[in-house]
Amino acid sequence: MALAGGIGSGGAPSAQPLLRLSGIVKQFPGCLANDHVDLSILPGEIHALLGENGAGKSTLVKIIYGVQKPDAGEIIWRGQAVDINSPSHARNLGIGMVFQHFSLFEALTVAENIALGINDKKLRKDLTARIVEVSEAYGLPLDPNRAVHDLSVGERQRIEIVRCLLQDPKLLIMDEPTSVLTPQEVEKLFATLRRLASEGCAILYISHKLDEIRALCEKATIMRLGRVVAECDPRQESARHLAELMIGASLKAPIHGRQADAGAATRLVVRNLSLTSDQQFGTDLKQVGFEVRAGEILGIGGIAGNGQNELMAALSGETLSAAADTITLDGVAAGKMGPDGRRASGGCFVPEERNGHGAVRDMTLAENALLSGYRRRGLVQIGVIDDSRTTSFAGEVIRGFDVRTTGPKAEARSLSGGNLQKFIVGREILQKPGVLVVAQPTWGVDAGAASAIHQALLDLAAQGAAVVIISQDLDEIMALADRIAVIAGGRLSPAIPVADATIETIGRLMGGGIESGLEAAHAP
Repeated sequence: MALAGGIGSGGAPSAQPLLRLSGIVKQFPGCLANDHVDLSILPGEIHALLGENGAGKSTLVKIIYGVQKPDAGEIIWRGQAVDINSPSHARNLGIGMVFQHFSLFEALTVAENIALGINDKKLRKDLTARIVEVSEAYGLPLDPNRAVHDLSVGERQRIEIVRCLLQDPKLLIMDEPTSVLTPQEVEKLFATLRRLASEGCAILYISHKLDEIRALCEKATIMRLGRVVAECDPRQESARHLAELMIGASLKAPIHGRQADAGAATRLVVRNLSLTSDQQFGTDLKQVGFEVRAGEILGIGGIAGNGQNELMAALSGETLSAAADTITLDGVAAGKMGPDGRRASGGCFVPEERNGHGAVRDMTLAENALLSGYRRRGLVQIGVIDDSRTTSFAGEVIRGFDVRTTGPKAEARSLSGGNLQKFIVGREILQKPGVLVVAQPTWGVDAGAASAIHQALLDLAAQGAAVVIISQDLDEIMALADRIAVIAGGRLSPAIPVADATIETIGRLMGGGIESGLEAAHAP
C-alpha cells in the first residue's frame, strides 16, 4: 500500500496532503455518483484514479475542479477547508484540469480558447508565442491561429493540455491524456509529468491504459459504484489485477476464435482514393488503397490529424468520391453513395467523436438507435416509426453491451463517456453489417468494457464481416488486427501482417512519415 504520508516523485517528504477529500457525497436522480469518498494527494505525487465507466471518477474530479458542488463532505486544500465554487476559483487555487470531453468553443481559434481559460492577464501577454514554445517543447504541436472546428479530436486534446501547463498548476488533473499520442510522444509526456512532479506539482491521472498507470503512477485509488474500494502501489500490481479490482470480478480476455482466410471473398475495396479535405487545415487523402476480406480485421494506425477524419468520412459516405468505383462494398460501387446508400449496401460506421457525431446528446438512447438502425433493423414501417421496435432495439444494445443507464428513454447526455461509447459500438455491431469501419472503438472506456468491445469485434469478423479499425491505440490494433497499415500525411502505407510488426517500428512509421517508416520497417 503505499505512499500515504510518503514521498512524491522526486519531491520532498510531506506530512500534509496538498489535497484531502473527506466523505464526499454527490447524488443525481437515480444515481449515487460519489458515496462518502475519501482521497489524499501529496505534493509531487503522481496519483492514479481508477474505476470502470460510471464508477464516479468524473464526478469526483469535477467536484475538485469546481464544476460540481458536493452534497456533503469536506475539501481541504493546502491545509485549509475550501468551497471550490467554480473552475475559475480552482485555477486561482492552482488546480488545472484536462477534460476527456473538451471545453472548447469551436468558432474560436486555439489561442482564443486558451486565453479564455487563463485568469491572470500577465499570462496572456505574448500568448501566441508561448503556446508555440510550450506545445513544441512537450511534443504536442499547435498552430495558435487555427480555428478549433477544423481540428481533429487529438489536436483538440492538445489544446487542453497546453492550456493547463501554461498556468503552472500545483495540482494537474489529467483525464485520458495519451489516447491520441504515439508511444514516443507518450514517453515525452511522461518525462514532462515526472519533471513537474519533481518540482512539487501533484498529478491526478485518470486512464484506462493500465500499463501506463503502472509505468507512471506511484499510488492508485480505485473506485467502484461510487465508493473507494482499494488503494495500492500500481507498480507492484499486474494490469490484470488492477482491472479486476476495478470491475470486482475476474477479467475475461478476448477469445480469438477465428483465423483470416486468404481465399475469402473481398468485401471492401478502396482504389486510388484521393480527396481534398473540406477543412481549411485538414489533410488531403493521396492515392489511398487497401482491401479487406471477409473475416479479416485491418488496423489503421496514425497520429491524430493525418487524414483519419477524412478517410472515415470518405468510407462512411459523408464525403463522396469523384468516381463510384473508388470504394466498393460487396461488389457494389459505392464511391458516390451517401451514408444511407452505403448502409443499405451492408456498411456500418462508428465515428471517432461520440458526442454530436456518433450520438445526439439531447436525444434518448432509443432515438439514437433509430438514427442509424432504422433501415437495417426495420424500425420504420411505411414511413412510420415503430416505437416498440425502436425501444426494443435500444434495450438489446443496452443489455448486450452492459451499458450503465436507466433505460432506452434515458438521454445520451446522461451517460458517462465510456457507456455512451459502448452504446454506439453496440448499435452498429448489432445491425450485423457486412463491413464495419470503426474509429477509436475503445477511446475512454475501462478495461472490462474494452475487453467486451474487442470480443464483439472479433466475433463480428468470425461471422464473416470485414472490419476496419482506425485507432491511435497501437496495443489495441496489435491485439485485434490481422494486418496493419499506417496513415501519415494523408498517405496510407502498405498493410503488413501484425505478426511482422512491432510497436517501435509502427511508432516510427506514425511519427516519421510513410517513406522513412517503411525504410525502418525493412531495416536489418
